Amino acid sequence: MPSDLSPTARALRALELLQTRPGTTAGQLAERLGVTERAARRYVGILREAGIQVESARGPHGGYRLRRGTRLPPIVFTQAEALGLVMAVLDGQPAATEAGDPVGAALAKVIQALPENVGRQAAALREHASAAPDRYSARPDPARTSALVAAVATRRRVLITYRTETGTEWDAEVDPWAVVVRHGRWYLLCHSHRADAVRTYRVDRVHAVAHTAHEFEPPAGLDPVAALEENLGTGWEFPTRVVFDAPLAEVAPWIRPPMGRLRPAGNGCVLVGSTSNPAMYAQEWLSTIPFAFHVEGGDELRAAVAEVAARFAAASAPAPGAPRDS
Repeated sequence: MPSDLSPTARALRALELLQTRPGTTAGQLAERLGVTERAARRYVGILREAGIQVESARGPHGGYRLRRGTRLPPIVFTQAEALGLVMAVLDGQPAATEAGDPVGAALAKVIQALPENVGRQAAALREHASAAPDRYSARPDPARTSALVAAVATRRRVLITYRTETGTEWDAEVDPWAVVVRHGRWYLLCHSHRADAVRTYRVDRVHAVAHTAHEFEPPAGLDPVAALEENLGTGWEFPTRVVFDAPLAEVAPWIRPPMGRLRPAGNGCVLVGSTSNPAMYAQEWLSTIPFAFHVEGGDELRAAVAEVAARFAAASAPAPGAPRDS
């Protein structure tokens, strides 16, 4: 921390630390402020004199924390924090630069509340920066997303209505383990009682959420991101099985988790999974893999690959009436 900060600036920094890290000890506070423990306690005293209710507790689980319900002064951002916030919003929500976008409106309010010197730079960044939307991203409904996150936090089972990309709709009772954001898409990682298995559902395709009175316990030691990656390519309506002639080590870098699980098979490897959209699986995924392969299943994927192959074959054929090379 800069050594030339005023006592007021250090006291505000101490307040920020107590907001974000309840239970901070005098030693930890001193280390982050770059002062002695005695000085750190003095800054806590300054906060108390200003009417901010800072509680302290002794023991291994003690430290300083703000009393519940304490009214705090407006949030203060540093220049780096403010600009980083604007950049993160534009990166995740390119439409935030447009009038009428709710995220953009919220960002404008934050910028308006910033001090003049910081707010001017943040406003300029928002006004003049451009962001290209990610064609693969999908924005779920905030209310339904919030309902799912609340169910995860309270460990309450929910009843969801889900609609696949092909338009098939069904209801399922699920234990919501986690909501995970991956490459611009929001996923619900859960245990589906309908399938009696782990499932991953796109949150933007969840069209209704109803909480139930049933509680659940998530698996011990759950790593939501790892579990999502492992289960993205399973549980969909159309099975897939693709055999590659190349070794697994060469094919693996080209396989995305939603495509299924890749395992060795003889001198090559086999990809086993499922999909709700065979046409997309063939056109956007399989067509980019630079190795010979054979689709053993299912019928829907085999038909989709045949359609892509026919299109490419037609595209490479001479146009009617075009002169042939001699």
